[in-house]
Amino acid sequence: MAPYRIRIFGDPVLKQRAADVTDIDGRLVKLSEDMLATLRSVAGLGLAAPQVGVQKRLFVYQMGEDEDPVVIVNPTISDARGEWEYEEGCLSIPGLYFPIVRPKEVHLTGYDLQGNEVSIEADELLARLFQHELDHLEGRLLLEYLDKDQRKSAMKELRRREVEGDRSAGHMVRAGVGRGRKNDGWEL
Repeated sequence: MAPYRIRIFGDPVLKQRAADVTDIDGRLVKLSEDMLATLRSVAGLGLAAPQVGVQKRLFVYQMGEDEDPVVIVNPTISDARGEWEYEEGCLSIPGLYFPIVRPKEVHLTGYDLQGNEVSIEADELLARLFQHELDHLEGRLLLEYLDKDQRKSAMKELRRREVEGDRSAGHMVRAGVGRGRKNDGWEL
């Protein structure tokens, strides 16, 4: 069982800006470990602290089973270039995927759990992951990137799930396209 329950669309914690981390201590290390365990339990790529109800500027990610997990504290993006559309999903809006255009390349800085500065040049999926997780730290969900028709379709599906008590990823929906999923199944 995962240490944390992932907060789902409608939870007010997802709409609040997370506070800067002022002290990297044992509690933050434990939070990171528990977030990574939660992330692995749902087969996602990234997880921001607000998604588990913690209002701290921190996210974890692991690009694949063979890759080392990474923790980024107080991240910022200082540069973004290009444009890339990708069918993007979110662990806090499970099972819904949307074609979202974001910058293709970004430069992210932050800190690791030892307090060392981290600087990463990323492109495509990793760049998207960084942008997606930073959105969570700012209290933004990917629904804010949808056009009017996509958002209407997504909200209709979310209301249906609420009425039916189905807030899980049981139904895969691409907004405006119908049921099914196009990408490899990763939710950020």
